[in-house]
Amino acid sequence: MSELSGRTALVTGGASGIGAACSRELAARGAHVTVADRDGEGAAALADEIGGTAWQVDLLDVAALESLTLQADILVNNAGVQQVAPIAEFPPAAFRMLLTLMTEVPFLLVRAALPHMYAQGFGRIINLSSVHGLRASEYKVAYVTAKHALEGLSKVTALEGGQHGVTSNCVNPGYVRTALVDKQIADQARTHGIDEQQVMEQIMLKESAIKRLVEPEEVAALVGWLAGPHAGMVTGASYTMDGGWSAR
Repeated sequence: MSELSGRTALVTGGASGIGAACSRELAARGAHVTVADRDGEGAAALADEIGGTAWQVDLLDVAALESLTLQADILVNNAGVQQVAPIAEFPPAAFRMLLTLMTEVPFLLVRAALPHMYAQGFGRIINLSSVHGLRASEYKVAYVTAKHALEGLSKVTALEGGQHGVTSNCVNPGYVRTALVDKQIADQARTHGIDEQQVMEQIMLKESAIKRLVEPEEVAALVGWLAGPHAGMVTGASYTMDGGWSAR
C-alpha cells in the first residue's frame, strides 16, 4: 500500500503494544513514521525496522511541549498508563499524572501540529481513547476521567479543524492484548483467587458480546484507515472496537 506515501506520522507510545502496531501499519501504508517513546532503545529498534525515525521523549515534561512545533501530517495520540484503586485510596499525584499524560499531552501535541496541518490543508489526528472514554468502571477514576476528557478534546479539534482539511477522531477499543493488560489479568487473578481465564470471562469481558481480547493489529488497521484518503468526511467520531460492550 502507498496511500500515505509522502505523508509524515507521529505515534506516541509508539515502541510497544498498540503504538508499535500503529507505527507498523502507517509505515506499511507509505508514511514516514516518527516513533515517540520514553524507551529510546525500543523506539530506535522499531524505527530501524520500519524505516522511520525514533524520538526518545518524556511526555510528562509538559513545559518542553509548550513551545514545540510539529511537522506531522498524521498525529496518533496513543501514550497511556493505568492505575487501579478506589477513589478514597487513589493517590492524588497518580491522578494528576494520568490526566497529564492522556489529556494535557494530547492537547499540547495537537496544538503543536495544527499550524503545519492548517498550512497544507490536510491533517489527521487520531486519539487512542477507550471504551472507558464512553463508559465507566469502578476503581479506574483517573483513566476514565482522562479518556472522557480526551473525547471532548477530539471533538473540539474536529470542529475547529474541519474548514482546514483536518479531521480528528477517537478509537475506542476494549481490552487489547498488550503487556499492560496481561499484567492486569494476572493481578486480578491473584486478587480474586481465580484463574486468568475466569478473570477474562467474569470480570474483564463480562460486558462484551465477543469474549476475547482485541488484537493490537485490529486497532492499527482502523487507525490506518482513519489516516488515509477515504476518511476525509469522518471527523468528530468515536469508533468503538469493544466486542459489543458499549451496545448495552
